[in-house]
Amino acid sequence: MARLLNFLVLSSFLVAAHAATLGVVHTEGGFVEGTSKKIGIISPEYIDIFKGIPFGAPTKILEKPEKHPGWSGTLKTTEYKPRCMQSNLLGNDVRGEMDCLYLNIWVPQSRKSVSTKLPVMIWIYGGAFILGGGQGANFLDNYLYDGEELALRGKVIVVTFNYRVGALGFLSTGDANLPGNYALWDQHFAIAWVKRNIIAFGGDPDNITLFGESAGAASVSLQTLTPYNVGLIKRAISQSGVGLCPWAIQKYPLVWSKQVASKLGCPVNDTAAMAKCLKQTDPKAITLAHQLELSNLEYPLVHYLPFTPVIDGDFIPDEPRNLFGNAANVDYLAGVNNMDGHLFAGIDLPNINRPLQRVTAEQVRKLVQSLTLSNGTSALDVAYDLYTEAWGTNPDQEIMKKTVVDLETDYIFLVPTQEALALHFQHAQNAKTYSYLFSHPTRMPVYPSWVGADHADDLQYMFGKPFRNPLAYRPQDRDVSEAMMAYWTNFAATGWGWSTPKEDSYKEPIR
Repeated sequence: MARLLNFLVLSSFLVAAHAATLGVVHTEGGFVEGTSKKIGIISPEYIDIFKGIPFGAPTKILEKPEKHPGWSGTLKTTEYKPRCMQSNLLGNDVRGEMDCLYLNIWVPQSRKSVSTKLPVMIWIYGGAFILGGGQGANFLDNYLYDGEELALRGKVIVVTFNYRVGALGFLSTGDANLPGNYALWDQHFAIAWVKRNIIAFGGDPDNITLFGESAGAASVSLQTLTPYNVGLIKRAISQSGVGLCPWAIQKYPLVWSKQVASKLGCPVNDTAAMAKCLKQTDPKAITLAHQLELSNLEYPLVHYLPFTPVIDGDFIPDEPRNLFGNAANVDYLAGVNNMDGHLFAGIDLPNINRPLQRVTAEQVRKLVQSLTLSNGTSALDVAYDLYTEAWGTNPDQEIMKKTVVDLETDYIFLVPTQEALALHFQHAQNAKTYSYLFSHPTRMPVYPSWVGADHADDLQYMFGKPFRNPLAYRPQDRDVSEAMMAYWTNFAATGWGWSTPKEDSYKEPIR
């Protein structure tokens, strides 16, 4: 028995000694060195991880990103870099830095040779365009957007990165003085960097998939629609958000920029003077000049997102629905969670989550009215009748509360997603169009039992958390996670949602 144990230890040592690893990698900015990690003992897997590779210079206030000047020697890329400057959750201070344009890469390796020509998946995080970072939320060293599980199980390279958020990422005067979309330029910079450099990490620069959730999903959509990315992206996945969502494009940017400028003592009636003043202002002050209110709102929360992409005549040259020709050769997968609107409905009508409190028909009608403001009374009547036709004469509270969630899910996410899928299908040349619905019920114990998949519930499964933290999940959660990672990585690798497509089993893409 002792001899057998010694043999296994020696064999494991020899395999580890000869395990493939990238070592030092040469990028356009200089040499980088990450960490090589071994997972498992009997049948070990190996992955190279690079954290904190610069893809842009330290950012300037309300300016486009600039190319990083590079570095001498070998840059140790073993730790996440700070996220871009943003307000903390209390709104009384900032976190993050102006020097924030860094990306992270996970590269799965075999035990015999270094990987080559791997599909590449670039993650764009959500956060209402006001918060977030490439590593995601964390508990100790457990980060939400850790790409390890997805990379190893799907045999893909996973890339995450930081981009600017809030006023520093999106504040705009609606003209050339402050055109906005600085964050979208950050995202484009990261995509272009990956296109130019990923071959050195074993990736296929001709097989790049963007994927993102919420504001990140809308960003993915807009990155496929801008003319600047034509030819850079092979595929894209939008999870709970597209460029057609009512919150994805800020139609009145000057209103919000005037509010910030006024609070900071900058001119408000001359956009050139306003821009000059703001660019000389402490970025921390700009970040804290506006805070999103979450209570006592006159209208639904979705109407209050101030700093989002704008139609600038450049990066977004027209209404997004007119730009789908730029995505004609990009395979596209988009979908929603079946109760995506629950998070927002719980803010707009808190009673939906309070078992002992009621939702009234008058409250539901007022919500419909607030969501159809621009369409007049006739739209209000049609929409209200449509969503309440199953109520009967004496509806119970569960069906009424579900109606509120359905209303917000459809308005904020589902309807614009279906329109985007239809437009993509109409313009597609050599591209496929797919739709999905995620419906694994939420595991939030404070929510009523009838709540389905809430906004962002899909993230933990897509990043393999049921395998990373097995004691916190059930077997069925691991089944969902395994299936979702397989669908996503198969799509990234082949353009199909399953691993071995057969011509006789092909079905026309859902649209």
